[in-house]
Amino acid sequence: MTFKNINDKKTTISSFKEEIDKFVEERKWKEYHTPKNLIQALGIEVAELSELFLFKDYKVPEIHKDIKLLEKISDEIADVFIYLISLINCLNFDLTEIFLKKMAKNRKKYSIHEFNNGSFHKK
Repeated sequence: MTFKNINDKKTTISSFKEEIDKFVEERKWKEYHTPKNLIQALGIEVAELSELFLFKDYKVPEIHKDIKLLEKISDEIADVFIYLISLINCLNFDLTEIFLKKMAKNRKKYSIHEFNNGSFHKK
């Protein structure tokens, strides 16, 4: 994958899956990429992301002004994403399919009428 002129609007999920699969395959890590190991690695990366905010209450503009913090946050988010895609690859899931199924469940569970009446919004 080249990085010139790439952004979310031009990138497919499958390109991420393929790039990560290639990276793992080239390093012969497949035997270590079990669901358990990937879930644990994912949890560790989420904890590292969370640690950046421990006892802090950064506002978005503050984050964007602090280049070092912004880079640390983006690195940890990327790590979380890489392990999540690795888990998806390991389990041979179609992310679009499982996303759409879950969103359908969420629409039923969290109806517009229940959550649009203002009782769950800050006043």
